Order: sequence, then C-alpha cells, then structure tokens
Amino acid sequence: MLNLIIQLLSGAVGGNVAGNVMKKYDLGTLGNSIAGILGGGLGGQLLGMLMGSGGAGAPASMDLGSIIASIAGGGVGGGVLMAIIGMIRTAMTKKTA
Repeated sequence: MLNLIIQLLSGAVGGNVAGNVMKKYDLGTLGNSIAGILGGGLGGQLLGMLMGSGGAGAPASMDLGSIIASIAGGGVGGGVLMAIIGMIRTAMTKKTA
C-alpha cells in the first residue's frame, strides 16, 4: 500500500515536471497533477510487474530498491501520461479551431 502511495505522489510530481518542461502540452497544475497521479499508479504497477515484484495484489517489501523503483515508475508514468494527454488535447484543439 505504501508503494502505491509513493507511486501516486511521484506521478503527480512527474506530471507537473513534464508540464513545466513541455509548455506546449501543459494542462495546468491541476490537470498535470491528475494525469500524473493516474499515470504514476499505472506506470508504477506496470514497472512492478515487469521487475517481478508483483502488481497491486502482491505484498510489497520496503527496501531501498523497491522505494526507488516506485518513485521512478510513478514519476516516469506520470510524466508520460501527462504528455500523451497534452498531445491529444493539443491535436484536438487544432482540428476544431
């Protein structure tokens, strides 16, 4: 459970960092945070499954490696999902405008 919380928080941070770096796709602080939280949860769980530490149902160890993996997976997942949503939003506004 603690790993999921770490993933969600680092996802929010990752989404906001990505929004600040890629101004063209920025969704605003709230939008970046929401997209980052969703991406952080998904990215962290996906990374956990790929690394063999299980997914949401697996008992999580709290060693330094798993904490770093949760931070990395959540942050990257949050940034990637925020960028994808930002690209979709930008493409949709160009077509309607």
